[in-house]
Amino acid sequence: MAKAADNTGKKSAAKSGEYDASSITVLEGLDPVRKRPGMYIGTTGPDGLHHLIWEIFDNSRDEAMGGFADNIEVALLPGGYVRVVDNGRGIPVGIHPKTKVSALETIMTTLHAGGKFGGDESGYKVSGGLHGVGASVVNALSEHTKVIVHKDGAVHMQEYKIGKALGKVKQIGKTSHNGTIVFFKPDVTIFKDGINWNWDKIVSHLRQQAYLVKGTRITVIDAREETAVDAEGTVYLRAEGLDSPSMSFFFEGGLRSLIGFYNKHQTVAHKNIFYVDSSEGDVAVEVALQYVDDISPRLLAFANNIYNPEHGTHVTGFKTALTRTINTYARTAGILKESDENFTGDDVLEGITAVISVKMPEIQFEGQTKGKLGSVEAQGATATIFGSAFASFLEENPDDARAIANKVLLALKARKAAKAAKDSVLRKGALEGMTLPGKLADCQTKNAEESELFIVEGDSAGGTAKTGRDRRTQAILPLRGKILNIERARLDKMLASEQIKNLVVALGTAIGDIFDISKLRYHKVIIATDADVDGAHIRTLLLTLFYRHFRQVIDGGFIYIAQPPLYKIKRGKEVLYAYTEEEKVRLLGNDAIADSDEEEETPEEGEEVVAKKGAPKTSIQRYKGLGEMNASELWETTMDPGKRVLKRVTVEDAQDADRIFDILMGTDVASRKAFIQSNAKMATLDV
Repeated sequence: MAKAADNTGKKSAAKSGEYDASSITVLEGLDPVRKRPGMYIGTTGPDGLHHLIWEIFDNSRDEAMGGFADNIEVALLPGGYVRVVDNGRGIPVGIHPKTKVSALETIMTTLHAGGKFGGDESGYKVSGGLHGVGASVVNALSEHTKVIVHKDGAVHMQEYKIGKALGKVKQIGKTSHNGTIVFFKPDVTIFKDGINWNWDKIVSHLRQQAYLVKGTRITVIDAREETAVDAEGTVYLRAEGLDSPSMSFFFEGGLRSLIGFYNKHQTVAHKNIFYVDSSEGDVAVEVALQYVDDISPRLLAFANNIYNPEHGTHVTGFKTALTRTINTYARTAGILKESDENFTGDDVLEGITAVISVKMPEIQFEGQTKGKLGSVEAQGATATIFGSAFASFLEENPDDARAIANKVLLALKARKAAKAAKDSVLRKGALEGMTLPGKLADCQTKNAEESELFIVEGDSAGGTAKTGRDRRTQAILPLRGKILNIERARLDKMLASEQIKNLVVALGTAIGDIFDISKLRYHKVIIATDADVDGAHIRTLLLTLFYRHFRQVIDGGFIYIAQPPLYKIKRGKEVLYAYTEEEKVRLLGNDAIADSDEEEETPEEGEEVVAKKGAPKTSIQRYKGLGEMNASELWETTMDPGKRVLKRVTVEDAQDADRIFDILMGTDVASRKAFIQSNAKMATLDV
């Protein structure tokens, strides 16, 4: 494990005040957490489960942000336990003046108690925990928690059960280190889906945090398969020399390194990555950016290291300064002539990868999820710091500056061409009275909430689906072959594709800057393709289109993937459908064992016959395409709302999804080949 280190050198120099029991401020009690856990962690599903790790980790990260720690370790242990270790100052263990119990117990058992509220210098100037509820909420939602504190030469420990202390804080030894070790095991009565930690999700989150707190080493260990853990958290290995899977992240370059990571599979438009890290008043601003040969912008925003998917005031300040600075440079350099119009905000964002991070006290978010920053002072500080630094960057790096300006100029020209193409499509639709595509068999209801659109592969399957559907609520749009790969296609080229244009008109939302989610004609858009390689490719092409140009349709939960059965099993007069290989084996049972003495019936094409003495003959048909089903079979297995299986498409991690789309659908052949080779064993293909 990561041992708690001596607080010498830079950490003691950074220490601006004593951190003791009097530093802890108490606001209110803990009782509501178990009654309404969703109010504190969002959900009791997988996201809420992992949020427990983030909350405890954030306390350690805040120590690092304050300059008091430089090493954090997160370990997954046997039995669902998690251990988080840091080499910070150690949670205070003295008696709190208000609660009259140890400050450690106060922090762990009282809501809104922590070092994030006090106005003096002994608490945190900047922290990610706006409400300071992290440790106590995790404790309340865990069946067992243990905290070990190394501080001031002594080791103290306290244990808890569902938020209640099992005894007083007690000294268990001496130490020459400072730091905090937290063990917790989530309560399965709260997290009813089980304690299933997602290694990739945890690694991705902690890697991102390592970029945001430069100079801090963050290690993550998967020791779930080990046999035992002692009181100090040491993992005993099952066999000598066996190491747990682990990853360690340390980035001195901060956001500059993060930009390099995100653009690893991109063709960059200029060599040098822009980077600034400065402060104005109480607001610290860190920005890094680089343009790539792409048309989609990638903006990541953070406030006090909390990811802001809905952006906020800091991003508004960044966009304003970016547009103004590039326009000024382009005019001065003669790239924009006197008669040319200015670049718009959309022009300067095309192909940009940028990370905007602000750190400030008294931070304000819009809404409970912290998805959007609302602090007004962040806008001016970001605009001032970034604008000045970026202007200097353009002046000092003429090759990069000209490459950026020319990239934006190309975006301006493409915007005009795309607008002409889009206007042409809309004008044509208006002249035709906005008629829907001829291939579309629309549903009768006009209520979007009960309307479903099946995007079906091929005219054959489309014809079957049209016959078998519920005409009142289900619409069918057949596709002819594979649609255009839009990953690198501009809007004008996309709208020149008849297939994509038909889909855009059928959805009703329009596209581009006039996209309107409120006009979506169907609240279930169901992708129904064959269970083969071509079907998977078509599904990927459609998902790429939706992710890049109809993201709000995905985020709204309107995109689904149909799950037609893999097998039709006939046992005598009984007909069963199996949707997985495992389900086929379960349904067949002993019938799966053929008796070699039985004379086998000659099967039809695509059908396997299984015989056994004393049992009815069983035939198994493997479906490879929707067109192989008749209308009643397609309805019963894939379209009947009472029996079908649908998978809703969600985007849990937008950055990882973006990167995967770049690899799979972009122009970097070497990266795509490496991805396929490294993940080939996980693929299940029926070729």
